[in-house]
This record gives sequence, C-alpha cells and structure tokens, in this order.
Amino acid sequence: MNDPLAWVNGSDAPEKSSLDLGFMALTDCASLVVAATQGFAQPYGLTLNLKRQSSWANLRDKLVSGELDAAHSLYGLVYAVHLGIGGVVPCPMAVLMGLNQNGQSINLSQGLQNQGVITPVALERHVHQSRTKLTFAQTFPTGTHAMWLYYWLASQGIHPLQDVQSVVVPPPQMVAHLQAGRIDGFCVGEPWSASAVRHQQGFTLATTQAIWPNHPEKVLGCTQAFVDAYPNTARLLVMAILEASRFIEQSTENRRSTARLLSAREYLDAPLDTIEPRLLGNYDDGLGNQWQDPHALRFFAGGEVNLPYLSDGMWFMTQFRRWGLLREEPDYLGVARQVQQLALYRQAATALGITTYDEDMRSSQLIDGKTWDGSDPAGYARSFRLHAMAPDIRHQALR
Repeated sequence: MNDPLAWVNGSDAPEKSSLDLGFMALTDCASLVVAATQGFAQPYGLTLNLKRQSSWANLRDKLVSGELDAAHSLYGLVYAVHLGIGGVVPCPMAVLMGLNQNGQSINLSQGLQNQGVITPVALERHVHQSRTKLTFAQTFPTGTHAMWLYYWLASQGIHPLQDVQSVVVPPPQMVAHLQAGRIDGFCVGEPWSASAVRHQQGFTLATTQAIWPNHPEKVLGCTQAFVDAYPNTARLLVMAILEASRFIEQSTENRRSTARLLSAREYLDAPLDTIEPRLLGNYDDGLGNQWQDPHALRFFAGGEVNLPYLSDGMWFMTQFRRWGLLREEPDYLGVARQVQQLALYRQAATALGITTYDEDMRSSQLIDGKTWDGSDPAGYARSFRLHAMAPDIRHQALR
C-alpha cells in the first residue's frame, strides 16, 4: 500500500479509533500482538488495546456485551453464539478474517505412554478394552479443539461422546491438569502441547494439520453490530492485522522475533523454547520423532489463510449437527453468508494488493478420506458412521 494515511482521511477515517481486542494465551494470537505493538495499526488511525482473557467463555461473554470490540476467537465460538448454541441468547456475529491455519495438537499422558498406548491403534484397543473411561480435555464445547478431537477420535473408531469423557479446560491449564492426573489427554493450541512434551508430561499423538491440512482455526471475530456501527474501523482493523500477518511470514527471523514477543508475561507468559520450535514448524513428539511439518502454523500464505471462506464456517456447523449440538439442519449456506464478511475482507485485501481469490468455497480431503467442499453440507453431516444425531424418521421411512 503506497499511502496508509490516505485511509484515515475524510470518509475513510475510522469511526472508532481505540479498540479493545480480546485474546487467549496461544501462539496463534500472534498477528494481533504484532499488529498492536509493532506499528501496524497506527498508520490507520487505530490504537489496539490487547486484553488477555482467562477462558474462551469469558472472551465470548465480553465480546457479546461489547466490553471487547473484537477478538482472537475460535471459529466454532462465533457460530455457536450466532446460532444460540450452549444456552446463550443468539447474537448476530461476524467473522472478519481468518487469523491462522494448522498448529494444534492432540497429546496423551505420561501414564498412557508408560502403558505403551502410543499409537492410534493402541489407543482404540485400550479404550474398548478398559473398564474405566479415559478423560480428554478440549477448550470450549463448540470450539475448534473439541471438533478436531471428536473428528480424530471418530476416525479411529472411538465415539467421542460415548467411549470417552470430554471436559473443558482453558488452554494454559492443560499441562497442570495432565500432570495432576485429572485428564488422560487433550487437544489444544500451542505452546501448551509443546510445553507438555518439554516437561515430560506425555507426548503428541496427532497434529490437527494431519486431520485436515491447512484447516481453518482462529478468526478475528466480532458482533455484527460492531461491523454495522463502525464499517471503516472494521476494514482498517483487518488491513492492520493483514499487514502484521504478512510481516510474520516474511522471514524466519520475523517468526523468531514474534516468538520472543509472545513469550512476554503479558501475552503467553511461557518459555521461548516452548513457543519458537513449533512456530518454525519444528516438531518433537516426545517419543523420539522429530520432523519439519509441511503444514505447520501459518498466518498469511499470500492471503490464503485469511479469506473467510463460506465453506470453512459451514464445516463447523456440519460438525455441530453431527454431534447433536444442533437438533435440526441449519441453513448452512445462508448462515455462513450472514457471518463471513467476505465483501469487507476483500475490500481490505485489495487495498493492500493481496490476492482475494474469486472462490467463496474451497475443497479439502480430511484424515478419513472424506472430501469437504461445501456443496452438500446436510448430506455430509449425515454421512458419518459415528455421530450423535437423532434418527431421521423421514430417511428411515424411505428405507
């Protein structure tokens, strides 16, 4: 962009210049932290005040109440609030952009490792032969980590709602719960999976990018009311965070400096050696295996990460339906068109010369061999052998 100041003059000036942005202590909050602290917001007339939250539920409540203007958010959290899932009053919500893809992990405990439960096959056998149910933690009932955990377990023949117990634990508390023996495994974002390995509290059994390469993860979420009241502000905020996202991936040194920034007490409050390796794509699973992951955490990839594809939002609704969180079929495409702010995002990206892509959907193949492209969401939701949907009387009658 030649003249960022042009965006803060006249009718393009932000309607609200000081914004409170919520985030959780996770490596994938990086683009917000970089945008707020490294000079990417000021040229657009914005001041970004970062507010670390103690749990996703806390972040959700402050987002809906307006105490937070926007937030580093779980994809599924935004959609759950929009649809009124989980006992909350429905509130029209918006996804301004994707913040990252990949970079979450499923870990098992040291106790299971000591018993030789170190492969998916061994875990499936243990689950079905043991008299006691294993307990797995995820970070929010409709969140990405719950959906990755459920999807991965089901792909291994383990019903996530019947064969094991599932509990909610805030990300920074995962390692302590594992160490105390309260849980047998978890799905969480970095640096907490790496921290568990580093402290010899078990091992990484699967990465989420192995479930779905380049899967959607965190988003920049807000209420629709915020977009309606402050359209210029919303667009300029996306531009500032897009620039920060691009900066992070411009060089290895930028990734390293981002890791150092994130390690500070006010952000992740975690040792650099638990943040930097996996941010650079260097994995050590705690079982002696080390690799450079081809689908590690990414924030930009030429804009591929950031476009809020309709199909990404729709996928989470198919999983809500699959696991009984939605009792009836939603209008998958209609809801996604309400939530995903494609036009606003494309305005911001175009102003920065970032490719905006013509497609509103994308196609991906997941770990179980199924292809997701958004073309038949209701059929996709019904296609799984393991699910928690009530029987569909209409389809039974046709048989």
